[in-house]
Amino acid sequence: MRISPLFSACCLVPAFLPPAPAIAAGVEEEAAVFELGQVHVIGERVRDTSSDDRIGAQEVWQFNANTLTEAVKLVPGVTSSFVSNGRRNEGDISVRGFDRWRVPLSIDGIRVYLPADNRIDFNRFLTPDLGEVQLRKGYVSVLDGPGALGGSVNLVTRKPVEPFEAEFQGGASFGRSGGYEGRFGTLIAGTRQQSWYLQGSATQTRRDHWTLSKDFTPVGPAEDGGKREGSDTEDWRVNVKAGYTPNSTDEYSLSFTKQSGEKNAPLGVDFLLPDGTVQNPPYQPNNYWTWPFWDVQSTYWLSHTQLGATTYLKTRLFYNEFDNLLSAWDDGTYSTQSNNGRFNSYYSDESLGGSVEAGSGFFSGGTTRAAFHWRRDRHVEYNHNRPSHATLSTIEPEQHNEERTWSLALEHTQGVAPTVNVVAGISYDRNELRKAQEYNTTAGLFDYPTGGSDAFNGQAALQWAYAADAEASASVSSRTRFANNFERFSTRFGTAVPNPDLGTERATHFELGWKGQPLPGLRVEASAFYTDVKDMIQTVIVQASPQQTQTQNVGDGSFHGVEIAGDWRVSPQLRIGAHYARLHRRIEDPLQPGLKPTGVPDHTGFAYLTWDATPALSVQPSVEFAGNRWTDRNGSAGLGYQRIGDHALANLQVTWRPLDDVEAVLGARNLLDKNFQLAAGFPEPGRSLFTKVRVRF
Repeated sequence: MRISPLFSACCLVPAFLPPAPAIAAGVEEEAAVFELGQVHVIGERVRDTSSDDRIGAQEVWQFNANTLTEAVKLVPGVTSSFVSNGRRNEGDISVRGFDRWRVPLSIDGIRVYLPADNRIDFNRFLTPDLGEVQLRKGYVSVLDGPGALGGSVNLVTRKPVEPFEAEFQGGASFGRSGGYEGRFGTLIAGTRQQSWYLQGSATQTRRDHWTLSKDFTPVGPAEDGGKREGSDTEDWRVNVKAGYTPNSTDEYSLSFTKQSGEKNAPLGVDFLLPDGTVQNPPYQPNNYWTWPFWDVQSTYWLSHTQLGATTYLKTRLFYNEFDNLLSAWDDGTYSTQSNNGRFNSYYSDESLGGSVEAGSGFFSGGTTRAAFHWRRDRHVEYNHNRPSHATLSTIEPEQHNEERTWSLALEHTQGVAPTVNVVAGISYDRNELRKAQEYNTTAGLFDYPTGGSDAFNGQAALQWAYAADAEASASVSSRTRFANNFERFSTRFGTAVPNPDLGTERATHFELGWKGQPLPGLRVEASAFYTDVKDMIQTVIVQASPQQTQTQNVGDGSFHGVEIAGDWRVSPQLRIGAHYARLHRRIEDPLQPGLKPTGVPDHTGFAYLTWDATPALSVQPSVEFAGNRWTDRNGSAGLGYQRIGDHALANLQVTWRPLDDVEAVLGARNLLDKNFQLAAGFPEPGRSLFTKVRVRF
């Protein structure tokens, strides 16, 4: 068995970043975003005053953010991390301290959900072919469906705007000494006609390896420096969409997206203990894992029908599939799977569902919206244990799980004055576990108890545009999340006790925001937030010897912090921007008095400068930094918690535009070749160089 919209003024960094030189004021780029695929923007009276932080296609290009984990760092209060136990080689993101289980991921508003454990690897999601990435922090409209306890991420694809258009991007990366590391390529083509459109895109990233910093000192057999062992990956995605637009208000679209990933996992290396001695051998258990395939695909229908001047109807229908193979090997040769605990673990999931949303202006100056979401998730898994053993190889029977989730939401937006909007929303969510099977050699195939959970959610917001270039906002939002099957039933290789009655978590967010333009050319935004967390799902020790754990609703605490961002057009040739976020998390668990919240730095920041040296040449240095974070080394001979990860990275990108539709780039990441880590025993890449081109037709 496998281990297994509110208008807060919270730092809209994409608005602070320079527009594409070939797109005047970003108008064309905004039109190319697939609007049907966007999630809700509350406060539509002024489009850019919502709580959405948007990372556009130009920002992805300009900061070489080719994966979702790289792109999110352009937004204050959002950071990427390495899942703390390391061995799964999975990228996670944190939205004001909330992780992937508490921040849903969607593509064009269709949620990507893995029913077994929802262990989404954000490194597998590519960004060069997207129209934009939408990020929500804290307040997420109840109309968007259940599960958004701490925020949400939505990948919005592109839509053609010209009778014929195409774009090609391609590039390569190199190590600190110039050695080849990998490549990427993206091709997008489409046509927009009077009443229909058609578009296709394909993107691929292949990395042979990445290179460690020259300051990394090998201290054991797991890594000798230079090329990072096991760091090779390959990912690709295709998207095809066809749309019908019979008039200026209605749109009907059918889309297909498929992405495929393959990855290895670098081993945990020896590291220095607090007293300066070396931990040897590597502490990481269950090493030598690979993922021969990690595939997600979705077919979905989106529509918007205007039924009158103030009344509309939206529909979403989808069918998703997820297939995954995890292989555990005997040793570092990755050639045999004969030892006890070695396996091929197969997952095969499917999700079917949809939503209906309707809205109308029943009251003067206001809009009332209602939405219904429903989905059915099915999961199938089995293990081929010790597959290369001549006599002890066995194949488990398939184990099936099924759950159904639905949500009913109501929201009203009211303009109470020419410059003031008020929003209030409520929803009822329910999760029903229909089947939960498990297998072991003692009991054979058996069923866990099933049942259901439900919860109410509520939120309210106030926006005051008190001047033409200034706005203040306030909000409160109380949201819940249902446990997944991993949390309910996983035995963690026989070291955990299932808990079928695991309840929901709840987070109540309070936020104040402000945005304004105190000087011509200078824009500033700031927000302060406080989140009260109740019944957080935590892993606790229920038996000391031999150790047994269980997931329980025992964590209460608070997350609070501040975010600030600014952008200044100093001159026609010079622009600077920066953002900073401070976060403090406290979680109290009566069964774990020494518990520390892990994986998220206490402060993060980003700053850049863009200098247009000539009309054809731009130079852009940038710096990203992150403070210390807690890491849990309890799996390492009881070492407990330690603070790691404080780092600052210098980056550089030089862009040459010989023609309006042609760009060539040279750049560097971690220019000073700093040695740093985000999880204990897992060093990050040193200096890397890249070159790329973009051509638009």
